[in-house]
Amino acid sequence: MSGQLDYEINKELGECYLFMGDLDKAEEYYGKAMTSNGVHPDPYLGLATIAVQRGKLDDAMSLYRKASSIEADDRSLSGMALIEMERGQSAEAFTHFKGALAKNPENLVALFGLVRLAHADERLEEVLPYLQDYLALDPLKHEVRFTLAGCLVSLGHHAEAGAEIDQILLQDPANDAARELADELKRIAA
Repeated sequence: MSGQLDYEINKELGECYLFMGDLDKAEEYYGKAMTSNGVHPDPYLGLATIAVQRGKLDDAMSLYRKASSIEADDRSLSGMALIEMERGQSAEAFTHFKGALAKNPENLVALFGLVRLAHADERLEEVLPYLQDYLALDPLKHEVRFTLAGCLVSLGHHAEAGAEIDQILLQDPANDAARELADELKRIAA
């Protein structure tokens, strides 16, 4: 078999075993994929996921960094950010989440991680463009629109938040959370 075919088969087997929860077999096949073709980040990302599940965050961080050195995509950057969040390194995590969203504005792990950090660090104004970018691609994702509305409420932009809630209720009039926030905004305005 060619090196590329070996790589593809071993990577796919690694992914399958990881999905099934057999971490040892997944690790074995990701390791084989890594040695048969060292120019793709996927085996390193798979091994990083396994390391996280085993609680080996230092190993996972090294693997995410290796994957990022091959191809800095949203998955490796998000992985590093999640570990940095866990370690209390919020500035680094914030930077990596933003980098992930620059690569893929639809990465919900990065988006909601960024919102969580922004809320804790009082940086909500900085996440608004990322939420808006997501909604430009998927305007019917109510969870993201509701998050945007919540950020706007926290920033005191009640009219803008109300407009976002109205958009949700136009598409989903039975959305209880949106109705509750709309009622709260009416009470604030009164």
